[in-house]
Amino acid sequence: MPEGYHHLTYEERCQIYALLQSGLSQAAIARQLGVDRSTIKRELDRNTGARSYRFKQAQEKTSQRRKTASCAPRKMKPDLVELIEGKLTQGQWSPDQISGWLKNGAVSISHERIYQHVWEDKKNGGNLYVQLRHRGKKYNKRKGKTSGRGLIPNRVDIDQRPAIVAEKSRIGDWEADTIIGAGHKGIIMSHVERKSKYTKLAKLPDNSADSVVKACRRILLPIADRIETITYDNGKEFASHAEIVAALGAKSYFAKPYHSWERGLNEHTNGLVRQYFPKGTDFSILSNADVQRVEDKLNSRPRKILGYQTPNEVFLMAA
Repeated sequence: MPEGYHHLTYEERCQIYALLQSGLSQAAIARQLGVDRSTIKRELDRNTGARSYRFKQAQEKTSQRRKTASCAPRKMKPDLVELIEGKLTQGQWSPDQISGWLKNGAVSISHERIYQHVWEDKKNGGNLYVQLRHRGKKYNKRKGKTSGRGLIPNRVDIDQRPAIVAEKSRIGDWEADTIIGAGHKGIIMSHVERKSKYTKLAKLPDNSADSVVKACRRILLPIADRIETITYDNGKEFASHAEIVAALGAKSYFAKPYHSWERGLNEHTNGLVRQYFPKGTDFSILSNADVQRVEDKLNSRPRKILGYQTPNEVFLMAA
């Protein structure tokens, strides 16, 4: 801030007006207010109107200038551009996630401004846009699954699920589903915790109920104390759900067939996984380490719905 610079308050502008009316010079007014003489000169030069200096008019002019300045597009400095591009390309964060995270660090850049930067980069031959979740394309909702629907032994309908689960007010309520690779080659099982959005992924050798049980024991038993309920898709791969929840000390429920919105968070999470393993990916060639890396990325990305905290932070802080 320049030497002698001082932001005048409304009360100080009232004093300036009164002191001017009493005939004091700019230097005398500055001494009375305890500010530099240049502050008074700048105030009078910028805010004196056709009917001399008036404190209300001066305050309105200043407020309007600040409002106009705040609406002006912010120029992103090279170090900020480097940070944003790093989050887009390496972290694979969305512009909204980057904007929210930066605001938590007192840097105000809107997600619209980040999108503008991405499209400017594309016009100049860059490829930042390919890092966007949908690459600028319209999002198509996932189609309902129609294959493999069958009766689930000991199935408990979602209507009987405790009301507290819908509130997302506690840690411990999960949703589960599977994601099928291209040509039905390979399967990824996904579990997501409703409040924290914490995600657990596992590669399956096939879609048998036995494979699901084994994978669930491996990835869920270590956090069994944080599992109260699991709401499943109606796939036959979850036919042994009773065995799974018995081992976890939890309860299981099933969404109604073709009502994917009843597991909306799970559906959304599967879409996030597709960002890393797009449709057309042969899951059978993926390693467990590949799947673990995606799980780690999803859990370490800030989420708008979490106030730009990460699922890791919310899930682990509640421990």
